[in-house]
Amino acid sequence: MAETDPCQEEREEMVEFQILARGVRDRRVLAAMRKIPRHLFVPKGYERAAYEDRPLPIGEGQTISQPYIVAVMTEQLDLAPQDRVLEIGTGSGYQAALLAELAGTVISVERLADLADRARENLARAGVAGVRVVVGDGTQGYPPEAPYDAIIVTAASPTIPEPLIDQLAEGGRLIAPVGPRDCQDLIKLVKHEGRVETIPLGGVCFVPLIGQFGWQGDGYP
Repeated sequence: MAETDPCQEEREEMVEFQILARGVRDRRVLAAMRKIPRHLFVPKGYERAAYEDRPLPIGEGQTISQPYIVAVMTEQLDLAPQDRVLEIGTGSGYQAALLAELAGTVISVERLADLADRARENLARAGVAGVRVVVGDGTQGYPPEAPYDAIIVTAASPTIPEPLIDQLAEGGRLIAPVGPRDCQDLIKLVKHEGRVETIPLGGVCFVPLIGQFGWQGDGYP
């Protein structure tokens, strides 16, 4: 956590009116969102908009999701302090920072090297430890540290990449937006004895997940 914290009031209002008021109840998630300085994870010039209820551009055609969606996805992971978490799509690093508050180990995979570098800088500036940012194809997961108690995918793919399901531990939870480019369904998977239970969580709109098991480049199939 950064020593200077000029936006505490804005964060309190964000949690009270955007998140708590809309049904997110996990106390640990709410506390993490009150603590992590979201304004340190947006580009210069967007700091005053960091706590508004909307996504913001972070460069490279990517976005930081609106606070409410971040809160919903984080709550649905049901994280415990000892959990190992895999994040697909580091972006600005904000989601990873929240995960680090709630879990034991966080591996975050980012396809774009420039974004990965910026995320590392943002995490360091915010005083967040416990996140390892890896550059690679997130649709392949990160086998060296598998299995994971929870996996969160912050970009949309036509289907959930099979390697991510394979890397999910028994009892593990996976959250991902699934569907076409323009709009998707937020899906939660829970793994039981090698099989997965699918739980729909509602409609969302995310940037596309590019990779071997996602969208195939900028043209999309």
